[in-house]
Amino acid sequence: MRDSAPADPASRARDICLRLLTGQARTRRQLADSLRRKEIPDEIAEQVLDRLTEVGLIDDAAYARSWVEQRQRSRGLARRALAGELRAKGVDSAVVAEAVAEVDPDDEEAAARRLVERKLSSTRGLDRQVRIRRLAGMLARRGYPEGLALRVVRAMLDEEVVEDAEDAESASGFETDYLDSGEE
Repeated sequence: MRDSAPADPASRARDICLRLLTGQARTRRQLADSLRRKEIPDEIAEQVLDRLTEVGLIDDAAYARSWVEQRQRSRGLARRALAGELRAKGVDSAVVAEAVAEVDPDDEEAAARRLVERKLSSTRGLDRQVRIRRLAGMLARRGYPEGLALRVVRAMLDEEVVEDAEDAESASGFETDYLDSGEE
């Protein structure tokens, strides 16, 4: 009975890479790390990775662009956090810089606003400075620069104050109208 695993390291390396790439895109370094764990000799791994890059199955630039778009949209991560994740996956710094440069500053600010909006109600009742610290800290953990984080948080807290005042004013106007009409 013949073993189904290829005997020659190049075939084995190719099979490993193709299996990993079937589920999702991977960076060259992720594939190289997997091959190293499977004890594929480095020179064989390099040859296989070079060939897969040649035919377009490994494309770190496309991977980086896709990663940035998806993570920025789904998680609201800022450029700095996205860059850190890509570097951790072994993407070259120049490719990382190019990918994160595609994030529009207005989109980044809009994402920060959405994140703050989601957390705003959970901080109601706290002192304004505590709210600023907590909300800006949440944005900082997602990679937003301090200046942008503080600007967004303060603006949204100011908007909340205005909305609360308008709500209170309209409620008191309703009570006055109701009482003036003589209805009970």
